[in-house]
Amino acid sequence: MLTSLQNEQVKYVVNLHKRKFREETGEFLIEGWRFVEEGIYRGAHLTKVFVCPERKSESWPQLAKALKDNEVPIIEVDERVLRKMSDTESPQGILAVVKRPQWTWDDLLGMNHGPGDKIPMLLILDGVQDPGNCGTILRTALAAGVTQVCLTEGTVDVYNLKALRSTMGAIFSLKILTHCQPEEILKVCQSQGIPVFVGDIEGTDLYKTHFVQPMALVVGNEGNGPSAAFRGSWVKRITIPMSHQVESLNVAMATGIIIYEIRRRITSTT
Repeated sequence: MLTSLQNEQVKYVVNLHKRKFREETGEFLIEGWRFVEEGIYRGAHLTKVFVCPERKSESWPQLAKALKDNEVPIIEVDERVLRKMSDTESPQGILAVVKRPQWTWDDLLGMNHGPGDKIPMLLILDGVQDPGNCGTILRTALAAGVTQVCLTEGTVDVYNLKALRSTMGAIFSLKILTHCQPEEILKVCQSQGIPVFVGDIEGTDLYKTHFVQPMALVVGNEGNGPSAAFRGSWVKRITIPMSHQVESLNVAMATGIIIYEIRRRITSTT
């Protein structure tokens, strides 16, 4: 059992709370019984699990078996070490280090769509800053059958714990590219003949817009909207009509409305 706060494994986990260290190592941290269970269920590459014996849940025997079947090392830690590793005041009792998958443009746009993908859509988060919004968008996207996601440079780190918790495990079923430039995204979409739509308060009425598949959807920064590159003539701007002089919606809510309306429209014609 790990009892020393100076142990190198403890220091490694603590460092995973930093974005720079996560990107250097290609690993990230997840916390909580349900999250670790989701990781195993969805085929995530867990490299190590830390568990506190005093806080084991009723599901531990089954989870421990699944971890052993997948040859994931299990390391016991005491309460003090657990609190040091965690970013919450009352940690649940389990943490896991996860290897971040490395996706490419071919993975996202190579027409390798799985049977669960109801609509072939590339979702682009452009400068979304709030981790809760980011995670909620990803969870909503997966629920609607969207699994290909691209994050522009300046978007919040999807692998920070707050964003991860908001995905509720959806992160493990998504193909995500990060640190992309808007110009690069547009160039790729143009080369593949994929029309790009962007949520914008000055766009065409969502409910009067014709959608095709495959397609790309851009959702922008909470305060400033999409980048200038996504306001060009090649991009089709769409907006959700508002009543009672409401100017805008939360970006996560707006994204959910748009994605599900597109899904409804496309599936109703197939």
